[in-house]
Amino acid sequence: MKEQLIKAMQRNQIIDLMYMSKGGEITKRRVKIIKMTDGIFQAYCFVKHAKRTFIIENVLATSPVIRKENEVV
Repeated sequence: MKEQLIKAMQRNQIIDLMYMSKGGEITKRRVKIIKMTDGIFQAYCFVKHAKRTFIIENVLATSPVIRKENEVV
């Protein structure tokens, strides 16, 4: 999982995460990774509209967000 997160950060990619919170709740987040350190990463969360800190070990799945070429950003 860590390798996928590193690639997304290097590519400046927006990704969807399936994430398990400390309380055991599973959530889906759309994030852009800002920085990574030992076991954690900081990302801008488009769901919460704020920077959040995530534990790499709690990431259950990732998938890149594919944008259409004709999409207006």
